[in-house]
Amino acid sequence: MNSFNIAPRRLIKSSDAIEKMRIAGKLAAEILDMIKPHIKAGVSTLELDTLCHDYIINVQQAIPACLGYGAGHGRPAFQHTICTSVNHVVCHGVPSENKILKNGDILNIDVTVIKDGYHGDTNMMYIVGGETTVLAERLCKTAQEAMYVGMAAVHDGAFVGDIGHAIQKYVESQRFSVVREYCGHGIGTVFHDDPQILHYGEKGTGMRLEAGMTFTIEPMINAGVWQTKVLGDKWTVVTKDHKLSAQYEHTILVTKTGIEVLTARPEEDLSRFEQ
Repeated sequence: MNSFNIAPRRLIKSSDAIEKMRIAGKLAAEILDMIKPHIKAGVSTLELDTLCHDYIINVQQAIPACLGYGAGHGRPAFQHTICTSVNHVVCHGVPSENKILKNGDILNIDVTVIKDGYHGDTNMMYIVGGETTVLAERLCKTAQEAMYVGMAAVHDGAFVGDIGHAIQKYVESQRFSVVREYCGHGIGTVFHDDPQILHYGEKGTGMRLEAGMTFTIEPMINAGVWQTKVLGDKWTVVTKDHKLSAQYEHTILVTKTGIEVLTARPEEDLSRFEQ
């Protein structure tokens, strides 16, 4: 094994750090459940952002990680608490009072909280009004299953490339495409850290995974081509062909026997990952 495959020791979390990651992950997951009843036709994405911001600050007594994040290289800092990506928006959608949800829209909410210096990062899809097109519903379900397929590839001694290979194989078998330009990432006291978790690739490549590592798996999949473009606000990423996109994300911990899902939500069946 080449030395570049070995994870730097700083990426292996201590037991104290892992416990703080559990708390941050639980808080992030809580936001996605809290906001669910507020997602309905006629509501603006800015209203959802305000609700999440107030809950994180006042109830959780935590910090919204995205607020003020990412300035540089000609891009302004993100001015909101959550990303709200609707229909053909792939990721990093900017909440707006002018973006009013309609029945049948598919919406991704991405939230990251900081608690005691540690980050919890997660996102999921919502169907506004509960019903949408067959294509949109299948795309959302495939995005969630793609995340689970990637998670199932993780264990102590596996490689980063195993995750991307599993996701790409599954998504393309469903006749969808995997976005290439954006990826999962290591996370802890640093929001975006090593390793980069690509959602496509070859088995046996990249960094070797070790127990104690924490990172996100967050495949973005498109109904059309995988290529994307960034809008003039320097944040909002859309599909190049304006076809639908969907994404799911969890923060996970690599353990000696598999994984622990740090951002698990109550309604999820994660029995396949039970240790």
